[in-house]
Amino acid sequence: MAADLHRSGGPAARLVDADGGAARVDPTDAGWHDPNEMCDTLVTVHADRVLFAKNSDRDPNEAQFLDWQPRREHPAGASLRCTWITIPQARATHAVLLSRPFWMWGAEIGANEFGVVIGNQAVFTRQPYATTGLTGMDLLRLGLERGSTAAQAVEAITELLASHGQGGGCGHEDRSFTYHNSFLVADPRGAFVLETAGRRWQAERITRSWSISNGLTLPGMIGQADWVKTRVSACRTRRARTLAAAERARDVGDLMRTLRDHGNGPEPHYHLLNGAMAAPCMHAGGLLAASQTTASWVAELRPDAVRHWVTGTAAPCVGLFKPVRVDDPLDLGAPPTDRADSRSLWWRHEGLHRQVLRDPTRLRPLFDAERDALEARWRATLPQPSAAFAEGDRLLADWTARIGAAAGPDTRPGVVRRYWRVRHQRAAPK
Repeated sequence: MAADLHRSGGPAARLVDADGGAARVDPTDAGWHDPNEMCDTLVTVHADRVLFAKNSDRDPNEAQFLDWQPRREHPAGASLRCTWITIPQARATHAVLLSRPFWMWGAEIGANEFGVVIGNQAVFTRQPYATTGLTGMDLLRLGLERGSTAAQAVEAITELLASHGQGGGCGHEDRSFTYHNSFLVADPRGAFVLETAGRRWQAERITRSWSISNGLTLPGMIGQADWVKTRVSACRTRRARTLAAAERARDVGDLMRTLRDHGNGPEPHYHLLNGAMAAPCMHAGGLLAASQTTASWVAELRPDAVRHWVTGTAAPCVGLFKPVRVDDPLDLGAPPTDRADSRSLWWRHEGLHRQVLRDPTRLRPLFDAERDALEARWRATLPQPSAAFAEGDRLLADWTARIGAAAGPDTRPGVVRRYWRVRHQRAAPK
């Protein structure tokens, strides 16, 4: 199947199973800031396993939820409505677990029953942007539903890209905002990086480590980048950190620490223009760009065992990674929207997250050692997902009360405080 990927899927399409791996490529990247879609995804290929991690960064009120979809058979000639367009449905689709922004059909991160996992990023290119088409999130979900290996998922995505193109609104606060996409696609035996610009694409097999952070990285694609719009994204800074972390990573604990990385120091560093966008654990609040980590996922993929860990919430620095399985759907309460709702896990966690953001240096130490010890215990002895989520919910209530009792002044810069006041107002229940 991998050999099939060598065929052209666009003007610059190719797949290279490179000697020494794609990780030898110079990590020059490009792109520009997306006001709501800045992400980091990394992968490390070991002899006996593949490690994968992603932070999904979007608008602060753009809640995500875990969505289990079973394996299905479909009648001949069936159609499928994606986020913006309708396409022919496959005769069969795999069971998937998705981390999905509440308003779209596609997903930011996901896995299927065969151990394939995918994360996508926004990239900004010189190719025209289509007003409609499949979004990158649609392509991610379709790749998981139709590919039983990483190579098959890449092939499914590129064939759909050739047939239907990519486009349509991808933003929440600005629904007309659009972009092109790159992907990391992994399974227990390997991984690929796939980058696109319109209907052009290039894919390469990864043999060591790779990361993507909103910039094009492959030599055949870098020339497609919109160089004018690269600076404010801080993608080069983030990719340098995530690529170094991927090369060092030996287990899922290393990946969890990477997704909680704030850069040069334990807490967020805010810039006037783009907030705390220069590190993988992203916090919104800039004048020109404002993106917040709204979901996080870590996976260890072995041929004989696949394990997934998710927060199911924003801000991994304040969140708790819990085990999940594609074949074990959980009832996590009401799906969230962009309005605060205590029935939703995502919004219950925001009660803790948004309090801690006011003064993280003082407030995070009130619970994070307890959180880290619990995760280490779970990694050593894997609990049932339902038990882990129940314990996590109990601790979330305890930690939220503890932080509330210690409330003090907001220490963030004034522009950040003003930004968040507006988001609090927008999230108020109707």
